Amino acid sequence: MGPSMIDWGHWHNEPYLIGGIILLGWLYAVMTGPLRAHLAPPGTPYPVRQAWLYYSGLMVFYLAVGSPLDQIGERFLFSAHMVQHMLLDYPAALLFMLGIPSWVADAPIRRFPFQSVLRAIFHPLVCGLIFSLVYSIWHMPSLYEWALQNKLTHVVQHLMFFGTALFYWWPLVSPSKILRPSSYPAQMLHVFAVAVWLTPVFAYVTFSPDVLYPTYEFAPRLIAELTPREDQVLAGTIMKIGGLSVALACFGWSFWRWSSRGQATED
Repeated sequence: MGPSMIDWGHWHNEPYLIGGIILLGWLYAVMTGPLRAHLAPPGTPYPVRQAWLYYSGLMVFYLAVGSPLDQIGERFLFSAHMVQHMLLDYPAALLFMLGIPSWVADAPIRRFPFQSVLRAIFHPLVCGLIFSLVYSIWHMPSLYEWALQNKLTHVVQHLMFFGTALFYWWPLVSPSKILRPSSYPAQMLHVFAVAVWLTPVFAYVTFSPDVLYPTYEFAPRLIAELTPREDQVLAGTIMKIGGLSVALACFGWSFWRWSSRGQATED
């Protein structure tokens, strides 16, 4: 028993995973390449820096769900599964968002007939609620265990985590010039509110006297010294420290930008 139970050479190559990542990469290449003349202002160069960020986001996404980490998180350790979710929610989604040029983001937004609906959906309060609700609901024991036992449900869970993480990041780093990032005070309130809204999930996972998910309670012990209950506490700690660290970093960055702008105005 132990690390030998893991096939460290097994990387997921399912058509829907590899095909989906290739499709996203291809769409980006087409929109920033051949279609750039139609979408971007005349003379706009290829966005080299943003392309690196975008494709890095796809790479982090694949490392989260396609590497042996997925096997560890699905079959053995709740804490490893939580690391997956942190990678999807924060670096993967952030890099993906930062890699999209404004003229790519605004192409579909400009054509959407109900602009007021879009503005309501991408309000920081709504974005934070969408992210927090989806994250919280999926941690209900019945749903979480269903995802562990059913491959398709697990795929849907991860896609929903990644997709709603884009809502988390939108008020902070929106690439759009139509639906711009929120004001700095609103950004600070946004990350603070999400951190508060996710606290009950953290408390539920970390302080529950029972092991919440049977898969991890009866899984072979990958680390003999780490009991299922301790693994659950570690997962909750990773959830809170990861989310809170990101929130504090974003809060500090927004506050610094806000104070710098105020100082520049005074000067």
